[in-house]
Amino acid sequence: MRTAALALLPLLMACAGTNGAGPATPPATAEGPCRNEGLDRFIGQTASAGLGAELLKASGARTLRWGAPGMAMTMDFRPDRLTVSYDARMMITSAHCG
Repeated sequence: MRTAALALLPLLMACAGTNGAGPATPPATAEGPCRNEGLDRFIGQTASAGLGAELLKASGARTLRWGAPGMAMTMDFRPDRLTVSYDARMMITSAHCG
């Protein structure tokens, strides 16, 4: 069993595509259409479809992702996406690109 696992190791490393440079991570400030500037003004407002449209317009993002309390979200970075989180009272707690 151990021999079979060791035989698969080179294949798994090749699939990772890191070329020995470690895991690929997005740059701290990736270029994209979404902008964080000015989004703080939405904190504390009630989440709604209309406000979502305003958030998209203000940020320049192509897509909007709502984050409900306790909701699991993927950690993939997308420079064209705006992620907006809200609390149990539907009040926006954060809005950021990615």
